[in-house]
Amino acid sequence: MKSFQKRKFFSFFITILSSTSLFLGTFSTAYAQPSEKDARVEANQQVAVESNNIAGWPQGPTVSAKSAILIEANTGTVLYAKNIHEKLYPASITKILTAYIARQKSGLEEEVVYSSKAVNSINWLEDSNIGIKAGETLTMEQSLYSLLVGSANECGNAIGEHISGSMEAFVELMNQTASEIGCTDSHFVTTNGIHDEQHYTSAHDMALIAQHFFDDELLCKMSSQRSYTLPASSTLSQELTATCKNQLLPERKYEYQYLVGSKTGYTDIARQNLVSCAEKDGLKLICVVMQDEAPMQYTDTIDLFNYGFSNFKAVNVSQNDTTYNVRSNNFFMTESDIFGDSNPILSIDEDAYIVLPADAAFEDLTSRLSYADLMEGQAAVVYYSFQDQSVGSAAILFSEHTSTFDFNAEPETSSESTAESESERSDSDIVSAQAAKPVLNSKNIVFLNVKKILIGVGILAAAAVLGVVIFSILKNRRLSRRRRAIMKRRRSKKNEIIDFDRYIDRP
Repeated sequence: MKSFQKRKFFSFFITILSSTSLFLGTFSTAYAQPSEKDARVEANQQVAVESNNIAGWPQGPTVSAKSAILIEANTGTVLYAKNIHEKLYPASITKILTAYIARQKSGLEEEVVYSSKAVNSINWLEDSNIGIKAGETLTMEQSLYSLLVGSANECGNAIGEHISGSMEAFVELMNQTASEIGCTDSHFVTTNGIHDEQHYTSAHDMALIAQHFFDDELLCKMSSQRSYTLPASSTLSQELTATCKNQLLPERKYEYQYLVGSKTGYTDIARQNLVSCAEKDGLKLICVVMQDEAPMQYTDTIDLFNYGFSNFKAVNVSQNDTTYNVRSNNFFMTESDIFGDSNPILSIDEDAYIVLPADAAFEDLTSRLSYADLMEGQAAVVYYSFQDQSVGSAAILFSEHTSTFDFNAEPETSSESTAESESERSDSDIVSAQAAKPVLNSKNIVFLNVKKILIGVGILAAAAVLGVVIFSILKNRRLSRRRRAIMKRRRSKKNEIIDFDRYIDRP
């Protein structure tokens, strides 16, 4: 009996010792993890903020992210830049590119079939997913909500297969699209951001992609939802709910009231990544933080948004520009109706604005005029900069009242036939046609560079005057030679007459 009690006591002692060791081990691990986190944060905070070196530029906050950027979405003006071109792992913020391409290449009601490869190529225990099974079908709209709200990796794969036929082909499309957008630091390997050493991007490139993503109202709506429910159906075996972990959303710990949309991303290697958009006081800002630490991806983003809204302002170009204010220049006006009306032929885009530091004036800017890569209806584009920092541009537009004639146009039909054709069109087609803004057809209109035309006319005029002068000189020289020849002949004849008189007998 005593032997049994000894064994029981010994077993109890071992259990207590093991529990104590486990507790101490857990405590030491928990203690070590914050130390590693703090070391990363401290190292990241030492990284220089390049935008703080711009003379007269508002000084930006110190953030814990290794890389961060804040831009104004409509002008592309970089307000804050910290290590923005370093190639880093994006994790799930990759999905904003996948979603953007899906919106460009597919309709919301298209059916997306989830293949075995799309579903089973992810790690169900470690990778973010919503639980869709192989063989099930969702609409593209449901797939996008699941991708952006639930960050479902299987949805990225299925969307890629649906659009391009395979995930590999879709990845090629991702890289092509990124290049067309202007990305220079990116290479994508997966549709969803699951870690791969060859899958990387930069804060700069993500900001460019985010410009296009947040220009789509539906994508903004999708990326601002806290949850989304997929009802069970004939193609989905059970109801599924996607829940977003983003703490910037309404009723969350770090709720930001001006938020337009946002997408999170995390892996152990990539750390915390966040792409967000907010709008206030005429400014639409996009913030990207990469390789940050929780929960500072949220506080850093809020600090950068507040910095942008507090230190910068939107300035309308047409109301402030005096150098290119073609509306007040009579050269661009016509008092007669020879051009079809008496309105200005050219004008600065009334909606164009640039972004300036709050205490800067429009007169502090420098500008340049460009005729390269013009879009339809543009005569030129004016690019503005502050201390060599680009702050936006404005197009000089041909007036919508300027009359044009299309020599390739088909003869006009009678009003009866027109009415008949209108009746055959759907209401939506007619509404779309009425809502469409008038544009100039570049195939039938020759865009004239007024400055170069004036220079050309001046050169031609100078050449003509020079030609007249040279012609007059040559003509005068010929006349002078002729006069001298005539005078010489007259003197010669006179001398002959005098000599002939010698032989005449005079009484």
